Amino acid sequence: MRAVQDGRLALDATTTRHIDLCLGCRACESACPSGVQYGALLEHTRDHIEKHHRRPVIERLWRWSIETIFPRPRLMRWTLAAPRLLRALGLTRLLPRTMREAVEMLPPTQHATAIPPYSPAQGESRQRVGFVTGCVMQVLFQETNHASVRLLNRAGCDVVTPQAQGCCGALFAHSGNLECARDCARRNIAAFESAALDSIIINAAGCGSMLKEYGALLEDDPVWRDRAAAFSRRVKDLVECLDAAPCSLAPTNIKVTYHDACHLAHAQKIVATPRRLIQRMPGAELVEMAEADLCCGSAGSYNLTEPEMAARLQHRKCANILATGVEVVLTSNPGCILQIQAGLKKAGAGHIRVQHIADFLDAHSTLTERG
Repeated sequence: MRAVQDGRLALDATTTRHIDLCLGCRACESACPSGVQYGALLEHTRDHIEKHHRRPVIERLWRWSIETIFPRPRLMRWTLAAPRLLRALGLTRLLPRTMREAVEMLPPTQHATAIPPYSPAQGESRQRVGFVTGCVMQVLFQETNHASVRLLNRAGCDVVTPQAQGCCGALFAHSGNLECARDCARRNIAAFESAALDSIIINAAGCGSMLKEYGALLEDDPVWRDRAAAFSRRVKDLVECLDAAPCSLAPTNIKVTYHDACHLAHAQKIVATPRRLIQRMPGAELVEMAEADLCCGSAGSYNLTEPEMAARLQHRKCANILATGVEVVLTSNPGCILQIQAGLKKAGAGHIRVQHIADFLDAHSTLTERG
């Protein structure tokens, strides 16, 4: 990657293809004893490629469509209406295979209301937190957002949801458009910094990783550098906040397994925390799957740009899940939920539920005051 950026390695189709095939899962960071920040290297290399390499027209159009639609929730809702109609009419068979499988991944339409600008704590207020609604989360998993806010309220958090927030910028950074990612960062910093918050909470692993790296993303911007670093220091994944919360969990009798979302396990180094939350529940049996931290193939928009490789990873992940004999798969990222659910359906195991850990905890717990 350094050789490409320094001009020591030819930026041709072969080199570009090699970089494109990288998942960006950052498992190499967990394995590297020297702590090399491969994620940042990859993003800067892809940024260099997009500035100096001309892709085929069809490829450029496909990437432009992804970057145009997914960071804009309103546009995403309108765009998804057509494929959902095709699915309802049973006409998805008319689509190319890759597009057909992408349509089949879509969950049922959710009609949940928008997250309110302010949601007070239940009982004593312990802290004031900001909530990041996300792009895909608010369109496809708005009910999970509501579950997250309820959990935070039960944990004694006053929740502020700034209406001026926007895309975290991860999609742009991963695809090699760092300037757009920086614009997203500036917008979110401005939206959240005036709310006098103790923490900023996110329930999507990929977005959380991006938010925690705003300081690095804007380190060369003298106007925003310090503000970005201050913002990133306050960002926490939902499970980090709940792990320290007073908690009362209802007894249950269920076998679950946990899939480590790449950007939670490898980028944010959060592995034990979600498992602790699951194991607090009386009667819940956590069955560890093989290769729990292996990428499922979603990897942001990777399953849309590299469907063949993504399908191979999806099959491997689902085989590991089936070997556990569980009823529920829990994870912490929307892309993982869609990818794994689609893979289980293809494997004839659609009865196994794939849930965000927030939905699971909300359904089985009442976070209440302790001591």
